[in-house]
Amino acid sequence: MTRADGIEYGSSILGYPRIGARRELKFALEDYWHGSGDRGKLLAAGRELAESTWRELAATGLEQVPGNTFSFYDHVLDNALMFGMVPRRFEPLHAELDPIDFYFAMARGKPDFPPLELIKYFDTNYYYRQPEVGPDTEFSLGRASWLSENLLDEHARAAEAGIELRPIMLGPVSLLLMSKPAADAPEGFRPLDRLDDLLEVYIELFEKLAKQNTKCVQLDEPAFTSDRTDADLAALARAYDRLGGAGLRPRILVTGEYGDLGPALPILAASKIEAIGLDLVSAPMTPSMLMEIAGLRRKRLYAGVIDGRNVWKAAKGGKLDYLLQIKKVIPDLVVSTSCTLMHVPVDKLIEPDLPGDVADRLSFAKQKVAEVIALAKAISEGAPEHWYTRPATVHFKLKHEVRQRVANIRPDQRERAPYAERRRAQAAVLGLPPVPTCTLGSFPQTADIRRARYYYGQGRLTWDEYAERLREEIRRVIELQEDIGLDVLVHGEPERNDMIQYFAELMEGYAFTHMGWVQVYGSRYVRPPILYGDVKRRGPMTIEWITYAQSLTDKPVKGILTGPVTMLARSFVRQDQPLYETAEQLALAVRDEVADLERAGIKIIQVDEPSIRELLPLRERGREGYLDWAVAAFKLAVGGAKPETQIHTHLGYSSIAEVVEAFNAMDADVTSIVATRSIDWVLSELTEHGTAIERGVGPGVYESRSAVIPDIDTIDDRLTRAASAIPIDRLWANPDGGLKTRHYWQLEPALRNMVAAARRLRRRMDADKAPKA
Repeated sequence: MTRADGIEYGSSILGYPRIGARRELKFALEDYWHGSGDRGKLLAAGRELAESTWRELAATGLEQVPGNTFSFYDHVLDNALMFGMVPRRFEPLHAELDPIDFYFAMARGKPDFPPLELIKYFDTNYYYRQPEVGPDTEFSLGRASWLSENLLDEHARAAEAGIELRPIMLGPVSLLLMSKPAADAPEGFRPLDRLDDLLEVYIELFEKLAKQNTKCVQLDEPAFTSDRTDADLAALARAYDRLGGAGLRPRILVTGEYGDLGPALPILAASKIEAIGLDLVSAPMTPSMLMEIAGLRRKRLYAGVIDGRNVWKAAKGGKLDYLLQIKKVIPDLVVSTSCTLMHVPVDKLIEPDLPGDVADRLSFAKQKVAEVIALAKAISEGAPEHWYTRPATVHFKLKHEVRQRVANIRPDQRERAPYAERRRAQAAVLGLPPVPTCTLGSFPQTADIRRARYYYGQGRLTWDEYAERLREEIRRVIELQEDIGLDVLVHGEPERNDMIQYFAELMEGYAFTHMGWVQVYGSRYVRPPILYGDVKRRGPMTIEWITYAQSLTDKPVKGILTGPVTMLARSFVRQDQPLYETAEQLALAVRDEVADLERAGIKIIQVDEPSIRELLPLRERGREGYLDWAVAAFKLAVGGAKPETQIHTHLGYSSIAEVVEAFNAMDADVTSIVATRSIDWVLSELTEHGTAIERGVGPGVYESRSAVIPDIDTIDDRLTRAASAIPIDRLWANPDGGLKTRHYWQLEPALRNMVAAARRLRRRMDADKAPKA
């Protein structure tokens, strides 16, 4: 639809999956990384994915098509490089490597060049490589000109095809707020200190786009859907005063994905930008609330009413009524998604095996585009009657026994014996040395294991043949760990396709896709299961493999389970009941597995909760309530464990005080944290919140997601610094995550160096205790 002034409006989305419906990007990347594909083939695959996306979106009738949605690895890294944010430590590689290889070096690391830190992307399941900025960072479009040239070239090619793209990039303030100070930056420096310099480069790019007849550019400012300081808000105002006043530029759309823009919204409404995108799913606003924002009525409003983060169909009748109410107060309205659609699978129609009652309620990226278009059309033409006659929410069949068990939960079921008592009992049973060494669960999934799993699924291997392959791999992993000298072993998890899906497949209440892939980072994708009904175990889930592993060694072997909050956070979850109720059902299933492991003689059980951080509300309000029920679910899962059973957990990407403070409340005996690249920060938190270190802590002494192999001195230094903040009798040495994505040639020397560093620290401890001559 087109207004009299020629400005198109009506329907748009804020981004789209870039991986391809059948993971085309993953295969192209891994072929290139492994040497079986050349650079030209990789670049051609990327171009085809980008072009097919905008051609397909234009063909649907979407009135505004987003551009620059493709990335070979991470869009945050793309933005950082496009504006010249190259850390000084990578400069030796800049002239040496081809631009795409330099890009991958920053993302994946090289020997002596650790990659940029991997950071949680707000409260999503995506991770980004964190840019590094210093006082001498040289912002420039020329440092990685291929990225800006690709953006301009894509827009030109689309225009030749009659398609007007709206290029998407991170807003300058969020880009700096999501960055960290360079290692050599002076104390007190903030990347945001360089805002004015960065704005000049944005303006330069805007001018190039305007000269190419780009009508509108989208700047995402998701950092402002979390609590920000007055200085941050002042920087936002300054940035958009400067960008809005630029002499030659496209129209500017600023979006606030993943929540409520809060005090940033009046600032944007008062600026000279033309359009604002609001997430009205995570943070609905009434028409009266919108009317109270001075200046908003004069903007074009991208109303994000279609959920970009879950897979359930929208109740379109209710959405339409809401949009019509908004249109009365803000007439220039574009129906849109709440955020980019990169967080959902591409297409429901390539999933033939979903249960019918579940499939009928699902909407993946392609279907969400259709929902946006249908709503925009209905604003002008009215809605079909069935939008209002069909129920908005389907309640799937409930399980009385599950609901009764949740209703009967007692407070004492969440409590264990006092920690001091447990510690004595565990020391007597386990007999571990100071600074015990271990890993956090998974070992590399070899091609043979993946092939065996595939053949079993295809019926080309019997269960007995498949099980024997798994036992062979477990035996090999146990022998390797004993040879390395680890103190606590794991079975390596060869039977698990994914830490979520494996357990979901053994529970009732879940449905699964074949091609429902979602990017986590780089070429790492997952297929989140769809949690639609009441949850219960079908039977023991891990006993067969862990007991076999324990039979091969006298050292303790950890049982590894996924915790209830992580099962929740990494699934597409039903919306007909509160999250905490679903978490209680999952916790009871985990509790039953813990009991089975104890009966099987397993002395250490790790219940992973790396996703407690993922669901944490972005703003302070709501965090306390969330942590209350998240911690309560974890305690219900482990509350039945005996004192002599050592309970471990793993908190991923937890560099935030509220989660660190949850250590004590969770009452785990040992907590491992992702801290390798931010170890100083996390250790300062542990020191400041001293009660958190009454339990054991494994701060993570090498980065499991990097190909870099740390030497003994590096790990020794990290352990020594950790020992300054964590009592030595509480300190553990471990990687900062699972090792599934590594290769054995990387893993084995890294673990040997970790064991050597821990033994070195023990020797120094013994020397300090020895009587002085």
